[in-house]
Amino acid sequence: MKLRLLRIELTHERDIVAARQRARQVSSLLGFDGQDPVRIATAVSELARNALRYAGGGTIDFALETRSGQSSRLQIEIRDHGPGIEDLDQAMHNPSVIGESKLGLVTARRMMDSFDIDSVPGRGTTISLSKIVPRRAEPLSRNRIDAALRELAAHGTQDANAELQQQNRELLRSLDELRLRQEELTHLNAELEDTNRGVMALYAELDERATHLRTADEAKSRFLSSVSHELRTPVNSIMALSKILLHRMDGELNSEQERQVRYIFQAAEQLSIFIDDLLDLRKVESGNSQLRIESFSVSDLFGALRGMLKPLAVNEHVVLSFEDVTDLPPLRTDQGKVSQILRNLVSNALKFTERGSVTISARRAENGSTIVFAVVDTGIGIAAEHHRHIFEEFTQVDNSLQRTVKGTGLGLPLSQRLAAVLGGTIEIRSAAGKGSTFSLVIPTELEAITNARTSAPARVLIIDDSEIERYTLKQFLATSRCKVIEAAGGYEGLRLARQSAPDIIFLDLMMPDIHGFEVLKMLRQIEETRDTPIVVCTSQQLNEPDREAAGAASAILMKSELSRESVLDILRHASEGHHAKHA
Repeated sequence: MKLRLLRIELTHERDIVAARQRARQVSSLLGFDGQDPVRIATAVSELARNALRYAGGGTIDFALETRSGQSSRLQIEIRDHGPGIEDLDQAMHNPSVIGESKLGLVTARRMMDSFDIDSVPGRGTTISLSKIVPRRAEPLSRNRIDAALRELAAHGTQDANAELQQQNRELLRSLDELRLRQEELTHLNAELEDTNRGVMALYAELDERATHLRTADEAKSRFLSSVSHELRTPVNSIMALSKILLHRMDGELNSEQERQVRYIFQAAEQLSIFIDDLLDLRKVESGNSQLRIESFSVSDLFGALRGMLKPLAVNEHVVLSFEDVTDLPPLRTDQGKVSQILRNLVSNALKFTERGSVTISARRAENGSTIVFAVVDTGIGIAAEHHRHIFEEFTQVDNSLQRTVKGTGLGLPLSQRLAAVLGGTIEIRSAAGKGSTFSLVIPTELEAITNARTSAPARVLIIDDSEIERYTLKQFLATSRCKVIEAAGGYEGLRLARQSAPDIIFLDLMMPDIHGFEVLKMLRQIEETRDTPIVVCTSQQLNEPDREAAGAASAILMKSELSRESVLDILRHASEGHHAKHA
């Protein structure tokens, strides 16, 4: 419903003053407060001046528009029958080119919620303005509207001097508000400076702690390596002496003595395995694990494994079998490490399978560049909530066989690290009481990815607010030799980037705390990441301005195109570009 409130005829200069006064009165009676009545009055007076001076006159209509379920609006229409406005678009968007006469249009548009203009050369101009009535104002009932109309009729307009005084008062109030806002801004800037100093101090403290942690981790690795080497000699001596006694080289043993010596030998053997696993694990972590790349057939690998694993298959209720793999093409990778991983997986399967079977198989993946080894058992299985924990060092899951089956808690973590060295990963599919399937997924040719790696694992930082997206990318990155660091937001990503100095960064764009383009800009300003390869990884469709904003990135990867191959490919290209730049 649209209710007409007031009409003003524009014929003389004094009508401009009347239009301003009436606009202020109408807006105040409808509940506008603060600076809104001044903005409305200014917009109306500017357009009234244009209509009078450049069109010879016109009319101004004030109306109230009310709609069910929507906010009421003050509607103002200024109409003239002048020559119209030529080059209207240029007048609205670049008034300085046209001249000062069109500045009123731009001013009015900025003051109001809506602004529509219809101008035809030779046929006049019609401008429609509106301003939403504040919700905090008293509801506009019919009685209140009638009262406002009566008050408008009772109040006339004042002369120009009175209006000038009113404008001066409004200007003084505006200046006073501006001064208060300036003081608030100054105070806020001071608080921000204090906050920035605090953040910089926190960054410095985090950097220091990160350095201490790295130092402590290096010291731990050196200590474990040293202790392991020191333990190896006496453990080997115990095992050798136990064998001498068991072989009766220095005389017979009674049954009780033989049992005791076997216990000594088994304990020393377990300790030797633990030492070997610990040394291998630290060697992989430090990047000192050497690769021996050679070509070999899966059939030969399975044949050697069958001989090595046969002594472990001592349970007559469990069948150990190898599937036929004669049709598979040769592999080119580190046979020793592949064998070590499979031995660990099969050993675990035999330990935790009381009845049934343990089957080892291999197949070529659909992409043709990956091979999947699978160790399937009918054992006790692993509950889903423990799948992640079994790959943590020194972690063992409580189960019915734990008392009789001993382990170091290093076999699976070591196997996962070795798989990463080979450019692959280990995947698990298992449920409690339903057996397990451990799959080793590696490239058929290791040389295809060795150029993208250095001797130490690459540090990859993923900045993305979506946990699912981070997990997906991390799984794809598991096929390369990477240490993944995760950040759930832009600011956390900036902190971790300074702290960890990553070798490559995968950056999302749409994050709640700060947009990815801003993070990208700041990463290029931080000394630690100024030259770091940054891959923008997003589901957002990028237009030309977006791609220009992403120009500081090393590459752009659409999340819809994410795959193991695309991630490895972009990781290799980004690393090659980074190394070439610093060569």
